Parts: sequence; C-alpha cells; structure tokens
Amino acid sequence: MKTPTWLGYVSRGQAPPALPGTDADGKRCWDADEVQRFPRPGTGRSRSGAGPEAEALLAEMREVAAQIEQLRSRQRELLGTGKRQGLEVLAMSRALGISRQTAYSWLGD
Repeated sequence: MKTPTWLGYVSRGQAPPALPGTDADGKRCWDADEVQRFPRPGTGRSRSGAGPEAEALLAEMREVAAQIEQLRSRQRELLGTGKRQGLEVLAMSRALGISRQTAYSWLGD
C-alpha cells in the first residue's frame, strides 16, 4: 500500500489507531503487522470475500442504476417535447426535479 493511500485512510478515520507516541522525527507510527492485516475499504478492496448477501446487494444496486438511467432518458424525452411545445425551461426543470442548468445542458445535447 502506498503512503498517500494509507494517509487517506488515516485522514478519514478508517485506519486503526497509531501507536502511542511518535518517532524521532515527531511522526506517528503504526504497527506493521496491523497495517498489513488492515482490510482496505473502498474501490480497491477485493470482493473475493464477499458472500451471497453482498452479491445480492450489488445486483440490486445494478438494477436500480439501470432503472435510474431509464427514468433519466424519459426525463430527456419529456424535456424535448416540452421545448417543442414552447414550455419555459424553468417550469420544465422544476416539474422534472432537475436544475435549470441540467435542463439547458440536456437541450443542448
């Protein structure tokens, strides 16, 4: 594990506690064995130990993401229809639950 990665865990409070005291340069130290056994959080962590419950949860997340993409596509269609009918962007963005900037961006695509 690279030092910046470890320091990120430390800054987010995800790392185990440091050893008491500091080294000769005044820096905190950690037990090497504990650092090596540390289960890394985040995207770099292997899913090899994930059980059926974790796999089911990941599958559900993928399903929700697909549904969101379908809804986002429908929002774009409705926005285009509203533009052709002469509706105001502010009214449409509010009705769709998106920002005006997003509406303008989508209309520009």
